[in-house]
Amino acid sequence: MHQNTMLQNKIYQNFIKEIIKTFFIILFGLSIIAWTVRAVNFLDLIVENGYSISTYFQYSFLNLFGILTKFIPLAFLISLLIFIIKQIQENEFIILWVSGVKKIKVVNLFLIVSILGVIFYLVFSTLLTPFALNKSRGLLSKDGFNSFLPTIRVQQFSDSFKGFTFIVEKKIENEIKNVFMYDKSNVLKSLTTNQSENNTTTIVAEEGLVQEKKMILFNGSILTSNTESLENNIIKFQQLNIDLKNLQTDTITSPKLQETSTKDLAKCFLSNAQNISFDCKENSKKEILTILNRRIVLPFYIPVIALLCSFLLIQNKKTGKKFINQYSVFALSFLVLLYAELIIRYTGISKVVSIIFLITPFVLTLLAYLLLILKINRESITK
Repeated sequence: MHQNTMLQNKIYQNFIKEIIKTFFIILFGLSIIAWTVRAVNFLDLIVENGYSISTYFQYSFLNLFGILTKFIPLAFLISLLIFIIKQIQENEFIILWVSGVKKIKVVNLFLIVSILGVIFYLVFSTLLTPFALNKSRGLLSKDGFNSFLPTIRVQQFSDSFKGFTFIVEKKIENEIKNVFMYDKSNVLKSLTTNQSENNTTTIVAEEGLVQEKKMILFNGSILTSNTESLENNIIKFQQLNIDLKNLQTDTITSPKLQETSTKDLAKCFLSNAQNISFDCKENSKKEILTILNRRIVLPFYIPVIALLCSFLLIQNKKTGKKFINQYSVFALSFLVLLYAELIIRYTGISKVVSIIFLITPFVLTLLAYLLLILKINRESITK
């Protein structure tokens, strides 16, 4: 009896290890595919905004945490389905049933694994992912652009920087021809005698050289226009050295709410706290509620998936076939995840929707578990 119990426990441990291993493989695979596509889009940081390659790779890596979190429920569904189907095909479950193991014990095992999935999801969604995304946003504000040269596109207007537009006709390595620059952000106001904030500066040059955050222009002119007095001043030059280090990229450098810590979001939502990392406004509470629901409540839909997959263990008492096939289980589970993703967007708008979203996973978990017990009991009676 004792040996039989030890054997069963060992089997349960192997089951848990196999499910977890498959889960991480699928999660990693799905995340890497999505991350690769996202990383291609992040190349704009180098091409359009002039950030260094090092900043690009760090920013891309940290954004992997945000992608990974989104795939946890789907990866859990696929991994559990694969495990159950594999065990059914290899008759592993039949050995358990014959040895006296009750199906409800295996259901409970799946439920325990799903709770581990919930904990894993919560750790990432509430702690690791917001921290990583906040860190990635901080990289952009800390490092700034590394070189002006990558932002130059031939015969195309570039507005990668705030209030600063430019175009060149030709570019050969770091040499540029027929340069046009327009500045309304007063970055170039040091080049003019009039230091008014209402000035706009236009520079035209025949050629130039670009060296990281500096530019040397040859044979051109500077046109300064005052938007209030409508006065124009023109200065011609043979050589002009321009320091571009004060240019600011259009990239958003302040953290978004999705990148803010869960603790600060909760403080803002509950008490309008002011000693937090962002400006807590009343009109932002709707978005904050949606974010908190995504981080804290959404993980509890995972046990629902585990119980739906458990219906594959039930056989129809009349036909002897499975009560429900794997395609139906996947479809139902996917619909649950789709429902959660759709309704979560409206939780910040309506209190009723928010309450429904909050209680749904617990109600579905309870109903599915009770139905499983009922089906298992009926199946054992007929046998």
